[in-house]
Amino acid sequence: MKAFIKCLLRFEGKGTDLHKGILGTVSAYYGCVEAQGRGTLHCHMLIWLEGGLNPNEIKDRILQNDEQTFKDHLLRYLEDTISTCIPDLPEEDVPIRNQTVHPCSTRGVNFQKTENELLERTRKKDMHLLARKCQTHRHSKTCWKYWRGPPEPKECRFDLDEKNVHPISFTDPDTGEITLKCLDGLVNHFNASILEAMRCNMDIKFIGSGPAAKAILYYITDYITKSQLKTHVALAAMETAVHKLETFDPNDDDCTLRAKKMLQKCAHSMISHQELSAQQVCSYLMDFEDHFTSHEYRRLYWTNFESFIEKCSPSPEC
Repeated sequence: MKAFIKCLLRFEGKGTDLHKGILGTVSAYYGCVEAQGRGTLHCHMLIWLEGGLNPNEIKDRILQNDEQTFKDHLLRYLEDTISTCIPDLPEEDVPIRNQTVHPCSTRGVNFQKTENELLERTRKKDMHLLARKCQTHRHSKTCWKYWRGPPEPKECRFDLDEKNVHPISFTDPDTGEITLKCLDGLVNHFNASILEAMRCNMDIKFIGSGPAAKAILYYITDYITKSQLKTHVALAAMETAVHKLETFDPNDDDCTLRAKKMLQKCAHSMISHQELSAQQVCSYLMDFEDHFTSHEYRRLYWTNFESFIEKCSPSPEC
């Protein structure tokens, strides 16, 4: 992740000169690392670009009739940055090293040892194999996790469907919402440079304007800021609790002693049933970061803040 931030985003630290990365000039970022069900570690990251407008500002400019140049430039930037289909194979085939194995397990095209006249075709074929293996969605039981059955329509919860095709990018003149060109509804959106360099599956979204952008912003922000107690911290806390419960107090009555024994059993059960993947164990032992940030943030205890606002100004919607 540090190499991704330094080499691809070209962000070298707060207070240093800003450089243009593959997404533009990055002014800030915040990423959170978590483990999926199988234990694989992955990162969710928000990236702010220098000079970027917020969703309301983008919407206002899109809805103005005299901002056609702005809309054209924005759509052109998005189409150049975000790929929505599997790139074609080169017209003339070219052999690729280790093309019989999964492309993520190889180091990719060697720029120094590949002849100049073959380099473009070699990279094109490599990108085709990478995108086909990493970015093509295949429906599974997880897709229908929240489907309640008929008469509700059976829709993939990741909103990936072969019917989700848009031949051109456009903006809605009424809502200001941006719809990006999509030629394959079963392809997770990706950035070609990131995919070629990182060689692993990814997803990329632009937080633009309209209701969809606000929904994405809320989802991502909620996702990367959710409270996640580190497992080793939780185990240490439970161990401390168990030791306190074992401390004898002559003033305890029978009810208190029974309650302590019950809590002891619960704590022991939680400890004995904790499952950690090899990736998580290695990450903790090697003291790897569980989040990446360009700035320091002040803590906002949202629950207390929300309760205070509700107390000062009650809302019928809450």
